[in-house]
Amino acid sequence: MFMPALAINPVTLTLGWMAAYLDYLQDASQRSMLFLDVLRRRGNQFFEHEAAGAPPVLKFDYELLIDGKDLPRPCNYLLYRIVPEAGQELDARKRPFVIVDPRAGHGPGVSGMKEDSQIGVLLRAGHPVYFISFRPDPVPGQTLEDIGVAEATFLREVSRLHPDAPKPCVTGNCQAGWAVAMLAAVAPDLAGPIILKGAPLAYWSGARGKNPMRYSGGLWGGAWVASYLSALGNDRFDGAYLVQNFENLNLANTFWTKQYNVYANIDTEPARFLAFEKWWTGFFKLTTEEMEFIVNDLFVGNKLATNQIQLSDGRQVSLKNIKAPIVVFASRGDNITPPEQALNWILDVYENDEEIIRDDQVIVYTLHEDIGHLGIFVSGRVARRETSAIYGTLEFIDELNPGLYEMLIEAADETPYDPVAVLPEYRVRFVQRSLNDIRRIDDGRDEERYFDTFAQVSEVATSWYKTFVDPWVRLGVTEQSAEALRQLNPARLQHYVFSNRNPWMWPVAVMAEAMRRNRRPIAADNPFVALEREVSTAIETWLQSVGNVRDAGMELWFKAVYGPLGLGMLFPPREGRKVPVESEAEQAFAAKAEHLRANIAEGGFRAAAARLIILLSRADKDVEPRTIQNVNRLVEHPRFAGMKPEELRALFKDQFLTLALDRQGALAALPRLLPNREEREEAAALALQVVLAGDKPNLAEKAVLDAIAASLGLEVEHLVSSMAGSPDGDIGAEVAHLRAENERLRAELTRLQQGEGLAVGND
Repeated sequence: MFMPALAINPVTLTLGWMAAYLDYLQDASQRSMLFLDVLRRRGNQFFEHEAAGAPPVLKFDYELLIDGKDLPRPCNYLLYRIVPEAGQELDARKRPFVIVDPRAGHGPGVSGMKEDSQIGVLLRAGHPVYFISFRPDPVPGQTLEDIGVAEATFLREVSRLHPDAPKPCVTGNCQAGWAVAMLAAVAPDLAGPIILKGAPLAYWSGARGKNPMRYSGGLWGGAWVASYLSALGNDRFDGAYLVQNFENLNLANTFWTKQYNVYANIDTEPARFLAFEKWWTGFFKLTTEEMEFIVNDLFVGNKLATNQIQLSDGRQVSLKNIKAPIVVFASRGDNITPPEQALNWILDVYENDEEIIRDDQVIVYTLHEDIGHLGIFVSGRVARRETSAIYGTLEFIDELNPGLYEMLIEAADETPYDPVAVLPEYRVRFVQRSLNDIRRIDDGRDEERYFDTFAQVSEVATSWYKTFVDPWVRLGVTEQSAEALRQLNPARLQHYVFSNRNPWMWPVAVMAEAMRRNRRPIAADNPFVALEREVSTAIETWLQSVGNVRDAGMELWFKAVYGPLGLGMLFPPREGRKVPVESEAEQAFAAKAEHLRANIAEGGFRAAAARLIILLSRADKDVEPRTIQNVNRLVEHPRFAGMKPEELRALFKDQFLTLALDRQGALAALPRLLPNREEREEAAALALQVVLAGDKPNLAEKAVLDAIAASLGLEVEHLVSSMAGSPDGDIGAEVAHLRAENERLRAELTRLQQGEGLAVGND
């Protein structure tokens, strides 16, 4: 038996490969020239943006309301009002939102660079939006406290412009997050909910082997480097240094992947690349006072969550004084502000879960699984999902009882119930969490003792630098030398090379235009394109390996130097760094608790119904927006007639605290609140309608129903089965039914009274 030979003509095969190679060569040549032109355009864009005063890189129009340089304590911050786009109508009675972008070397505008963004989501929902911006150069001598005073002025102006709306919600992105938290702690009555997105507040935290940026300061011996660079800049710290720190974090992306992505997709990628680079390479400066506070007191000293920061008037900054709900958004894929840095401050501020309740605080957090740091602010996918979910549920977050919650955002078809929809394709619910849940996110906090030693070493090194070196450095610094140093920074120098300021780049523009006119993109199945991608992947992998080795070395070096066998012997970790502070809410809680315990059997049907609703809704530690909405509609129920919404909220909060103080006692008191069987059945049925809305109880809810039944002597199975057959399981239907029944009885009573010659009363 013979196998037929494949007839392959070597000449045809060779010619085919040569044709593919020539096509690739032409395409690669065109892409190379077009890529050089993109770099040239980026350089021109850099100088044009700088000449224009580096305005925010917002997609949306805006108008200036307040300029910080005109305030009694001048600074370089400004308040803008975002102008809605054509066809968008804003409702002045809706909650206004104030967005604050980070000032960490870059300029403002990252939160509104495109339509699918934080600002875009809010405008589409009809909310007034305000933006706190800043100029590239600070006012000489300005401090972070001056900026805080200016931002407080901005918030008062926003509230003044919307007298019929709830207090403004403030979003602090990245480095702006800790500034927003400090402002809310110092002036707790200015704002409504605060949202901290990718914001570091626990600076020593992180996972072993994953978050190397926190070790970088230890390589230089402390915060004295920031003071030295500020002195060289003539009392201005160049933000380009901070941007370089971010770029050094990911060698593969900085030196290869970002550029190759533009080169490989030269026909589609330049517009996105140039828009991002306009923000990324817009370098802003900070004063010496600002930079030293940020480095000494925050990143190295980690003093914010331990109440060690004082204002100029002697007041302590304590996060326990924040009154408004706090929403934290972090991502497990963020290696700049990992979830540990975004959340561990809660463990530092609060000793236990009960303390959060005593402090009357609501903290909600939500975690993304894989998005990177910048994606938290600029990703359209995040804007459409997490950002929309957070902003869309603020009215419910505002009404949560004190405690710690995780916001879960799930696809609509994955949920076994139908709660209030925030987006058509998503459902949101709040799950009660404990401090132990936060601890489980981290892999342990033992290594933070190394950072305490490092902080002590930094204090000594900075003191020596300030005393013996800084005066001599300043003697040799002029404004001309400082500006020359800034312009020679590689982050800026590259734009002189790749821009029209370099005469050798002029022909590139002409040649690139010719390339665009005669562009012939290569076929996707060209074998040399596949080879190019394989080479690119190999380079990227190699650079990642180099970065991983470097990061592991940094971690080992840091722990060796500042560990117990190193400088830890001379500067052992300190115990009891936290300064005790008791918030106003916590001080008032003792009297409140005594009153609630004394009145545990007071309040009648309303108190009992609220207590039953809370017990049932908290059975599975899951609070659904639907339940909160149904609770708010109880003001329409005959049993709650005459109650104002704020009185209803106060009633439910009191019953929540009563259960938190004495759950067994609150259960045992139910029969005294509901003395007859009819009221007990009605209260239990109402609780089932509000919480279950026609659904069957799960195991946790069944256990709570059993406890309620034992206390009230009811048959829960009968109640559940009767509720399952109700019209639509909605509290609105129940209210309408009871109202109609009430009107029928009143009409019947009127007829009987008139027939007997009796006077009709009000009841």
